Amino acid sequence: MLDIVLGSHNAKKLVELRDLLAGSGICVSSLAEIPEAIEVEETGTSFVENARLKATEQARHLGRWVLAEDSGLSVDALGGRPGVYSARYSGPTATDAANNRKLLEELQGVPAEDRSAFYTCQLCLSDPDGEVRLEISGICRGQIATAEAGAHGFGYDPLFLIPEYHRTFGELGPMAKKALSHRSRAMRLLLPPLQRLASFH
Repeated sequence: MLDIVLGSHNAKKLVELRDLLAGSGICVSSLAEIPEAIEVEETGTSFVENARLKATEQARHLGRWVLAEDSGLSVDALGGRPGVYSARYSGPTATDAANNRKLLEELQGVPAEDRSAFYTCQLCLSDPDGEVRLEISGICRGQIATAEAGAHGFGYDPLFLIPEYHRTFGELGPMAKKALSHRSRAMRLLLPPLQRLASFH
């Protein structure tokens, strides 16, 4: 049994991760369940840098295995923005609604064929000494819709259109997201090496 801490307070991310790891023999806690956890500042300029920071600093502080992730949306017409600033795109007190509004405003007048975008999820697993043991990334490609649709998911999901389905993640719901999302793709890639690691502990 490998006991790991998910380096996030996000309850929805924890549920997604626990679902993916069900039956794997890997136990996951979130930072919300650990009072002594620290807040790691995301000073990196890439998803990789931020995931490493969140995993290694938290692992050294807690003396535990920590799986951290950094994820976000990159829009081609905006030169890759919001990127690492996805969560705080509309400012320091950003909300999902405000971020989605800002994105729609920035893409006003941009035709459908030029609204390509992709979600990235970068995962980093650190051992209790702060050494990086695994790094994996997952990508999900789509387009930015011209208006929000659907109430499922979080973040930019109501705007992120999966072209093959002609629906946003907000409309498709949790089952489709579990199959297609950047996070679940990254987790599926992480699972075999993570299970190999768990078998030694």
